[in-house]
Amino acid sequence: MCATKIDLNRRDALKASLLLGAGVFASSAQAQSFPDKPIRIISPYSAGGLGDTLPRVVANAMGETIGTNVLVENMPGASMVIGTDYVARAKADGYTLLFASSTSMGINVAVSKQLKYDPVRDFAPLAIAFSTPLYLVCNPKLPVKNVQDLVALAKQNPGKLTFASGGEASSNHLAAEMFKALAGVDIVHVPYKGTGPALIDVIGGHVDFMFAGEGAQHAQQGSLRALGVTDAVRSKSAPEIPTMQEAGVKDYEMSIWFGFMAPAGVPKPVLDMLATHIRRALDNPILRNRTNGAEITPSTPEEMAVRIPKDIEMWRKLISAANLTVK
Repeated sequence: MCATKIDLNRRDALKASLLLGAGVFASSAQAQSFPDKPIRIISPYSAGGLGDTLPRVVANAMGETIGTNVLVENMPGASMVIGTDYVARAKADGYTLLFASSTSMGINVAVSKQLKYDPVRDFAPLAIAFSTPLYLVCNPKLPVKNVQDLVALAKQNPGKLTFASGGEASSNHLAAEMFKALAGVDIVHVPYKGTGPALIDVIGGHVDFMFAGEGAQHAQQGSLRALGVTDAVRSKSAPEIPTMQEAGVKDYEMSIWFGFMAPAGVPKPVLDMLATHIRRALDNPILRNRTNGAEITPSTPEEMAVRIPKDIEMWRKLISAANLTVK
């Protein structure tokens, strides 16, 4: 009886070992053949903003080294939930990636209790790639020259000035809500299905102002007027623009990041390969002139994994402290 039990234990152990070995071999074989078809990067942003242009410059550079085409597909809507949820449920083979951000991985979690996806459970981090402040920009015809002028105009006309955003609970929406709370002004939110369409309407004079990562670029081109930058220090790419704190809005500080993630369950050898090629793309000197003011800030997958839970808690505290409400 005792011998039979030992034989069974040995047989089970051998079976488990064989299964584990088969799994490792399968993952290794998949990594060796990867990629054998184009890779898609899903951007939950509409065309025209940083959420569209940044993944494209990385995709182009990445395609030069990884051995296949890397394509970007826009899938905007519902404050990035539609595209993000799509990737969360995509096949975990490394061929569908997400262009993630502070909004999709942090803000959305902080403001919503009904998200279909979970940033930690449903995704595998690859790299934080870029970081940027937001710029407070207005239509040049608006009769203001600086932030204090805007505050004064808003207080003289309560409920009349409008601000655009890329959607409810987007980073540029929350940036304006924070401005509204800290400056004590009554301004009206006009949400769009992405930052690109929102900027177009601010440039066209249909909306008065907004906070946007690509705002400095438009200001340098003369289509918008830049009033302030949301970070605690001035931007290296636009040092002439004062911070919101320098402009008189006490305690104002905000910045956002963009990066890449895969669906949870992608074999580690494939994740390692993807992370390596993303890092190579970010090291490409050509990128430095194509980021529209965003800074290249590459991280490891491990650093990204640590950052996301911290960001969620930070956004929750920020939203609570500023008494922000999102419908």
